[in-house]
Amino acid sequence: SGQYEYLERATARLKIVVPLTLMIIFLLLYLNFRSITETMIVMLSLPFALVGGLWLMWWLGFNLSVAVAVGFIALAGVAAETGVVMLIYLDHAWEAIKARRASEGGKPTAADLYDAIMEGAVERVRPKMMTVVAIMAGLLPIMWSTGTGSEIMQRIAVPMIGGMISSTLLTLIVIPAIF
Repeated sequence: SGQYEYLERATARLKIVVPLTLMIIFLLLYLNFRSITETMIVMLSLPFALVGGLWLMWWLGFNLSVAVAVGFIALAGVAAETGVVMLIYLDHAWEAIKARRASEGGKPTAADLYDAIMEGAVERVRPKMMTVVAIMAGLLPIMWSTGTGSEIMQRIAVPMIGGMISSTLLTLIVIPAIF
């Protein structure tokens, strides 16, 4: 009875904390970009990141718990951060091409947009991979640990590891395509 009541209280809190976290992420993104479109592009990265976390949880046979929810909240922050950096690189590349075209007296073309996307996305491969490798290097030992408290820590690490894999693919492929 005590564990069930604890789970019910934790679930009730998560019903408040998770939407509040997403609203805070959205607000911070909007304050950064001052654009609903760019904010929504970054927010789109969150469901794709969550998919990887859910797949790895399913593969390892983990159930949803408070610790898993904490892992997903942390994953949402990291996924939003990497989406922001990708979008900033794409914006800088596009603005540079637009400025170059304006100095030449012309307008940017669809080919210029393609060049900006390729340039911005390629510049982002190394920083994104460094972020993913650093996070994975920190979380894989936690996922494989067997000591005291490891069961709780594994449930935090697993959604982040799976989510970082799918988030990497999203950030490098889908965000440039949407841009």
